[in-house]
Amino acid sequence: MNNKYFLPAITGAVTAFILSAIQIMVQRPIILLERFIHGGGWLEIVIVTLWASLISYHMQDPFKQPKWRVRIWIIFSFVFFSQLLLGIAGFERFLMTGELHLPVPMMIIGGAVFRVEIGFMPILFLSTVILSGPAWCSQLCYFGAIDALMSGKGKDRSRKRTHSRSTKISILVLVILTAILLRLLKVDTLYTTIIAAGFGIIGLVIVFFITPRMGKMIHCINYCPIGTLVNYLKYINPFRFRIDDTCTSCMRCTSVCKYDALTPEDIKARQPGITCTLCGDCMSVCKPGSFYYKFPGLKVNASRNLYLVLTISLYAIFLALARI
Repeated sequence: MNNKYFLPAITGAVTAFILSAIQIMVQRPIILLERFIHGGGWLEIVIVTLWASLISYHMQDPFKQPKWRVRIWIIFSFVFFSQLLLGIAGFERFLMTGELHLPVPMMIIGGAVFRVEIGFMPILFLSTVILSGPAWCSQLCYFGAIDALMSGKGKDRSRKRTHSRSTKISILVLVILTAILLRLLKVDTLYTTIIAAGFGIIGLVIVFFITPRMGKMIHCINYCPIGTLVNYLKYINPFRFRIDDTCTSCMRCTSVCKYDALTPEDIKARQPGITCTLCGDCMSVCKPGSFYYKFPGLKVNASRNLYLVLTISLYAIFLALARI
């Protein structure tokens, strides 16, 4: 098989296998089209598998990866929020649980702490981090896609670090403590929802007004508590991103890094900052080819291919399901 078709074939096979297992083993129709047409899930599996293969075909080229990553991420966000609006309109088949949940990323942890239970979204989130590290923050978060789109409107992307670890951790701790306090006080669900919605509205203000001005994803790297969790939990995943000694410190990579992970200090240390999501955008502008993915026991090319297979397959699988 031609090498350029091998990666798409593997990605498609992984996607098809997992979705087929879901179609067969899960009693309640979870693949979206199956909810409307008996057997429609199989048609959707074929469509999504071909889509995953097409994405993999283009993203295996490091120079095409940034455009395709953002493009498919925006599509994911569009599908997600379209399902949300349809659910609000009363079409409950578009909702995974049949119930409407507030789609604010903070609720993944805040809701779990408040209810004292590990529900579907926390399990999905943790599974993603285990399988593909920080890919949640570079192509699977519905809020992140909007932040990425708005960050592209910034004309001058500062090389100075714009995220603060103390701010990030403080917001995470505040969310957890607030959830605990609300539970202890037995605050009515209506009021907890209003508080969570307020948190989400502040996030949107950051996305639409601060992110474009800074040219970096300020919501994701500073405000979102899930982003902070990813920054630290990603180390349970074996994938790493490295900068070798061929780097000339030209700083071209800083112009495309929206995650504030490639400041001059990071380049000098030959190590991306903690907010790195392994998105690979920097590879598209690095002439010496100094950036590379690393997985234990695998060569550089094999490491990157494995990362692409996992992240693209996860993306395609999420796209096929009703997720609200």
